[in-house]
Formats: sequence, structure tokens, C-alpha cells
Amino acid sequence: MRQKTFFITGANSGFGFAIAAAASRQGHKVIGTVRSEQSRSTLAKSLSAVRSVLCDVTEFDRIADVVRQAEEDHGPVDVLINNAGYGHEGILEESPLEEMRRQFDVNVFGAVAVAKAFLPRFRERRSGFIVNVTSMGGMITMPGIAYYCGSKFALQGISEVMRAEMAPFGVHVTALCPGSFRTDWAGRSMVRTERSIADYDALFEPIRRARQAKSGKQPGDPEKLAAAVLSLVQSDNPPPQLLLGSDSLGLVSDRIKRLELEIEAWKSVTVSTDG
Repeated sequence: MRQKTFFITGANSGFGFAIAAAASRQGHKVIGTVRSEQSRSTLAKSLSAVRSVLCDVTEFDRIADVVRQAEEDHGPVDVLINNAGYGHEGILEESPLEEMRRQFDVNVFGAVAVAKAFLPRFRERRSGFIVNVTSMGGMITMPGIAYYCGSKFALQGISEVMRAEMAPFGVHVTALCPGSFRTDWAGRSMVRTERSIADYDALFEPIRRARQAKSGKQPGDPEKLAAAVLSLVQSDNPPPQLLLGSDSLGLVSDRIKRLELEIEAWKSVTVSTDG
């Protein structure tokens, strides 16, 4: 693969770090965003080849200038990895709306703002690849992560529309849908709403305990995800979404089967509304 220039949000940890490291090893130019000088220093020590830029994806008014400066300093970007995001855990009734707003600001509005900064550049160049990191939680749900799943479902749908709108200009868009990987998603990075309603204990506490116990022991290997992403961005015919991880495959496939059964069971009611 010819050398490409990657722009990776949230490059100092998790998937962003793994993709930045893999791309750098293959000789690609990598621009990675971080939110603080401390993170910038840490990234420089770990991945000295990565060109780091300060960018909080929720500072929407600054993003266009950050992208413009990045391309002025490092040349045209070929691949956007829209990775910055975090997980929120909390029963819906217990979780303040302000926590939902913050979740959507980062996972949805931040990702869309970064993509929108690149869309005119990619469109005018008639080339480019956008990888929006969603989750299997953008295609399935489970109790206790309503805000997270809602944000990822939103980005999943937006990605599909973005793909259709950019296709005439030779720009690819794929939603990346990982399952459980050995990152800090369920550990240090997760925001957890304090429990307050005992009625939900029987439903939710086993799920929370299992998630905490599995943190760091998930089946997915971030380095293998990074390798898969580098293969993806070489494709001339990439998929609208790419599931990564056997758990993602199993859970999403099961959901599709249940959806087909639900549609069939209620089909007579569905068609009864036609005039």
C-alpha cells in the first residue's frame, strides 16, 4: 500500500493508539489528536513518529481550524479514523440528562463535526476514506448502556447516509463495529452513574459485575483490530459496516434473526395500514 496520511482522533489510548502504532510501523504518516498537553507528552514518548495535535472534539467551533492547520503542516489527509469516544453506564431512570448530552456531544456531535471538516476536502479531491468507530452497541442493546447505545446507533445511521452522499465523489465511509476488546472502555474510560433505585438491582447488578470482571480480559485484541483497519482502508469496495470480534458477529447475527421473526409475526398488522 502506498504511504497514506491518517488523521486519528483519540490517538493516545485504546483503538486510536493501536491504529496509530500499526499505521506508523507500516510507514504511513499519522496525525493524532489528544485533549491535553500531558496526553501529548505521553503519546510522544510512546509513538514518537506520530504528529500530535491538541483537539477536544466537543469544541466544535475549533475543529475546522485544527483540520486546516493539520493539512497545512502535514499535507492532505487520506484517511480519517473517527475514534474519539467513551462509554457511559447507567440505568436510564437513574441517569441525568446531562450525562446523555455529554455522551452525545463526544460520540455523535464530535464525530460528525470532525467528519464535516474533512468532507469538503475529500469531495474536492475526489478521494478519501472515513472510518467512523461505532460499536456492536450501535446494532444491539443491553440494559444499562442506553446513552451509549443511543449515541452509537445515531453514528451508525449517520455513517450510512454519509456513505451514500459521498460515494459519487470517490470517498469511502465505513462504520467500524467492534465487540469487546482489551481496552480501557469498561475500565478507566467509562463514566458510571451512581446507583439509586433498588428495583433495578436484580436486572443490572449482575451485568455490571460481569462487565467489571471481564475488563482487561475481553476476547478482542486491539492490535488485530488495527491490522484489520489497515486492510479495510486498502479496499476499493469497503463494506458499509464492518463487525470486528466473534462476540460482535454472534450478537448482531442473533439480533437480525430476532428482528426477522418479529417482522414476520406482526406482518399482517404492518400491511394493514396501507390505504
